[in-house]
Amino acid sequence: MTRIPLTDVACSIARATDLFGDAWTALIMRDVLTGITRFEDLARDLGISRKVLAARLARLVEEDVLVREPYQRHPPRDHYRATDKGKELYPVLLALMNWGDRWYADPAGPPARVHHLACGRDTTAVPACAHCGEPLTVDNTTQLPGPGGRTGPGTHVLGPLLAARIPD
Repeated sequence: MTRIPLTDVACSIARATDLFGDAWTALIMRDVLTGITRFEDLARDLGISRKVLAARLARLVEEDVLVREPYQRHPPRDHYRATDKGKELYPVLLALMNWGDRWYADPAGPPARVHHLACGRDTTAVPACAHCGEPLTVDNTTQLPGPGGRTGPGTHVLGPLLAARIPD
């Protein structure tokens, strides 16, 4: 089955998942952001085929999410480092981790903890309003049209139900 690219859909979620929507890409980014940066180490940690890993890494480099840098000359060896664009995926991974911990963790508890170095405490990511700091939920937010919005395949149109939630 041919995969349909989502790059032309007027939805930031669609465009982001066009790159980031498969499990291997998320797991590769998890590993790189937590310090596993060499091809062989990534392949070993993930148990992924070398062909799939090479293809996902090439796409992440092409999209400027990762950069490939040499770390050894003889024999030539490279490692991968997250760009600023790649580092900005960290909160996305933390949000996915929180959700997975809540709904899919082992009865013994979550498999990993996030430790905040500045305060010395374990924590979780909390999406909050950039203005007032209140946690964001589906019940206290609404989607409004943005300057790049348009109707078309894969987008949602503000219908009467959603429009009724828009504050005056």
